[in-house]
Amino acid sequence: MSACNFCIAFNFVTTGVRLFRLAPPRGPSPRQLCHPIRRLHNTAPNGVPGTPRRTIVSASSSPPRERKAARPKRARNTAKGPLSHVGSFTPAIQWYPGHIAKAERTLKECIKMVDVVVEVRDCRIPLATAHPDVERWIGNRTRILAMNRADLAPEVARAQWRKHLVEQGEKVRFINAKQGRGVKELKKLAIDAGSFVNEKRTRKGLLPRPVRCLVIGYPNVGKSALINRLVGRKAAKSANKPGVTRNYQWVRISDTIELLDMPGIIPAKLERQESAVRLAICDDIGQAAYDAQVVAGLLVEELKRVCEEYDGYFEMRTLEERFKVSADGVSGEEFVALAAERLYQGNIERTAVRLLTEFRAGILGPVALEKPEMGGEAEGQ
Repeated sequence: MSACNFCIAFNFVTTGVRLFRLAPPRGPSPRQLCHPIRRLHNTAPNGVPGTPRRTIVSASSSPPRERKAARPKRARNTAKGPLSHVGSFTPAIQWYPGHIAKAERTLKECIKMVDVVVEVRDCRIPLATAHPDVERWIGNRTRILAMNRADLAPEVARAQWRKHLVEQGEKVRFINAKQGRGVKELKKLAIDAGSFVNEKRTRKGLLPRPVRCLVIGYPNVGKSALINRLVGRKAAKSANKPGVTRNYQWVRISDTIELLDMPGIIPAKLERQESAVRLAICDDIGQAAYDAQVVAGLLVEELKRVCEEYDGYFEMRTLEERFKVSADGVSGEEFVALAAERLYQGNIERTAVRLLTEFRAGILGPVALEKPEMGGEAEGQ
């Protein structure tokens, strides 16, 4: 090959390499492949950042401008009641772990061995934590309602609920299982309610035995904490999250009473999303069942409703002072977004978690989300 031909060939090759390097790459970058999910923020009409949405980034070779964002499907909210004004679309909340299904089957067998049933409810949401099948399961056995976390509910709410339940013929005690308030009175009531057992045994010439008491309720309403207070030691596993107790266990308190601790029970399907939202707000169902940002916004909506409809049930001023935002004229979602901008540089998730945590711990002050007049809104009714 002559020197001239060699130079022409060399220039052709180098030009092609140069053009190849300048050509824009096709397909997603390595960063896109490693991060298939991006969190983007919607913007409300007034310019307030909304709840983050998830956009799926396709790994196809088409240019980014030609791709269409795949949005997760949301269940239509068909709830009719206090929460129906939140929006036309909210994620449906359902939670039914496998161990709860097993516990329900075991409960139907164990209930035959007990004399008294103590149903533990959350004093802030007595209707949402009322299982619709309990009365059918216990039959003619005596039931005692233990309204736990009474310290987190205002006095006016406790008084109204006490009057309402007594008028309904219920045996009820308001307690704080963690601090032990009202637990001794509950124990005495359970022993008295089961005294008929030993009266029958005495007439038959049999020796007396301890009253057998079953403790049931929704997850994380304080069943194990109540048993530990009654026993005076940590006899049952207890934690501030739902689903800790997985098996049933008998616990002897004294020669006069013994308790059966069961895992939390919950309906297989939460028909009323109003109840499901309140369970999520009060941390009575697993966190895997809901989005904290959505539930935090719904909590603000609930607190606004309570202030408007129930006198003395909550002071909105406490919420506004702690989160530096006025609740007037904004939705719950907008309230959380504005608080995030003021407190955490726009971090909505962190703001939502803080809001839920402070509500559950009682930092926002005493509050109850349900009133006796809402009796038709209990789950399954």
